Amino acid sequence: MIERLSEIRKLDASGLGRLAGEVRELIIDVVSKNGGHLASSLGVVELTLALHHVFNTPADRIIWDVGHQSYAHKIITGRSAEFASLRKLGGLSGFPKISESPFDTYNTGHSSTSLSLALGEAVGRDLRHEKYNILPVIGDGSMTGGMAFEALNQIGHLKKDIIIILNDNEHSISKNVGALSEYLLRMITAPLYNRLRKRSYAIIKRIPRYGKQLYDFVYKQEARVKGFFVPGSFFEELGIRYFGPVDGHNLPLLIEVLRGVKDINNGPKIVHVITRKGKGYAPAEKDPATFHGIGPFDKKTGKTPKRDSIAYSEIVGKTLAEIARRDRRVVAVTAAMKMGTGLYEFEKQAPGRFFDVGIAEQHAITFASALASKGFKPFVSVYSTFLQRAVDQIIHDVAVTAQPVRLLIDRAGIVGEDGETHHGLSDIGIVRNIPNFIYLAPSNGRELRDMLYFAAEHGTGPVAIRFPRGRDESGTIDIAAHDRFEPGRAKRLSTGRDVALIAAGDMVPIALETAAILKENGFSATVLNLLSLKPLDIKKIERAASETRFFVTLENGYISGGIGEHILSCIHRDLRQRMLFAAGFPDRFIEQGTMRELFRLHGLDPASLARKIIRGLKVRIIHEKRHTIRRVSG
Repeated sequence: MIERLSEIRKLDASGLGRLAGEVRELIIDVVSKNGGHLASSLGVVELTLALHHVFNTPADRIIWDVGHQSYAHKIITGRSAEFASLRKLGGLSGFPKISESPFDTYNTGHSSTSLSLALGEAVGRDLRHEKYNILPVIGDGSMTGGMAFEALNQIGHLKKDIIIILNDNEHSISKNVGALSEYLLRMITAPLYNRLRKRSYAIIKRIPRYGKQLYDFVYKQEARVKGFFVPGSFFEELGIRYFGPVDGHNLPLLIEVLRGVKDINNGPKIVHVITRKGKGYAPAEKDPATFHGIGPFDKKTGKTPKRDSIAYSEIVGKTLAEIARRDRRVVAVTAAMKMGTGLYEFEKQAPGRFFDVGIAEQHAITFASALASKGFKPFVSVYSTFLQRAVDQIIHDVAVTAQPVRLLIDRAGIVGEDGETHHGLSDIGIVRNIPNFIYLAPSNGRELRDMLYFAAEHGTGPVAIRFPRGRDESGTIDIAAHDRFEPGRAKRLSTGRDVALIAAGDMVPIALETAAILKENGFSATVLNLLSLKPLDIKKIERAASETRFFVTLENGYISGGIGEHILSCIHRDLRQRMLFAAGFPDRFIEQGTMRELFRLHGLDPASLARKIIRGLKVRIIHEKRHTIRRVSG
């Protein structure tokens, strides 16, 4: 495979087409083994090659929105030999990362940031009197984010030279790329047309007294005429010249259009490119939603290994669908994550009460708040990492007025191979500090089911339920039945004399395994399942701490601002010295890797925890013996 950009830039369209096939094959091969974002990456192979072929990267700056479509970009910018390490511990990130390569201009893992970054870069470039192209690549899904519209508004106002690449892979803006629009596209990107256009506008502007008004009139008329044939009038009205739509898999046309637009240096431009998700791999083309983010799969068939267990997200979707069947006031809201959060199950049961608001977490929360104020029971299902985008709305529009909005915080804690931008480690520190919230953390699927039923009936304030990425391995769960759940009540799972393991959520199974290892080494442990992070069951926590030599807290989140710190601040001061340590993640961004690897690396696996506890117990026992000897001698 050709890897040097200097050689890639010498290839003709047919040579680039052959290279596109090789790049696709490598992407499919690696993602089938490692998992990753397949459909979106396959869809932009030709676009990626064309961008690097036409523009002088990395001097010219490509800014990938979200970045999960950057696999081809990584391969042709000197990382093909490392590509097998994609998303592995110590390997290539699944997203652009500035520490990896000068071709990765920004770390991007969340949506709708590219246009703001591009405008900031353009302003900085011009203030420094530098000359280079800036090319944000944003998908039609990311364009639904409010932040993208905020940026577009200012881009149109400041008129900076930016070339926006709109990757339309859902055909949500234009369903057809016809012969007439293609002809017009070639015409309006031609150098002669743009030279004449520039000179004409310059002459109009110089007309005494009426030049500015006439210029505005002519510009708007041009936009309206183009609007009859091409779908870009919205952008033209904002002051951003529109080019497209263009077939994103037609390399000769792509190169011709990009070269034409490159030479137009008079303000912001947008090139509308139509691509097909999963292009070149039949299973992904047929089912792009499944292959958006997927685990390892059989490359020949596209099938993933069958599992007997059920994902937590699926438990949420099925349970909410059952609750919605019984209660017509229940509604579900998601921010473009219907499949990931399991709410497709709810949509099947109650399509009229299901709302996908697009990539707009802030809007989702405030929208749900208003629904709650009208007597409905909104459940907002969102990944922990994306919940961060709506903190103000959670406080201002939900908590202050105690609206009964139900937040379902999916992928809470470490999520594995997606790395720093996707770990859900901050929600404990955020939500536990917001008044009026009930905050819950199930340790298994049945507890999650019971908490969902509780949340549906709780109507005096907001409820948040955090649950991890992963699956419930305990067996069949009866979605239609449930046990009564009461917040503020912890559950003691075992009783011991040496140490109390006070655990939250998915750390409870780890606490039980740790207790088993301690037992093998002659020590006994109390295991307390918190269930409720707010309110805390202080009485049971204090009793467990007072009955043992010391206690340890365990949480899948940051130690700083976490539940361990919260417990320490709430219990009686005489018990605080009994805390041996708080088990959680350190105050830094956590790398990518499998969840098992990351727990072990940070000392949160049962074996590591048991070793640390045993060392502490032995020190405490020695100290107690010395204290006894001194007391007897005295």
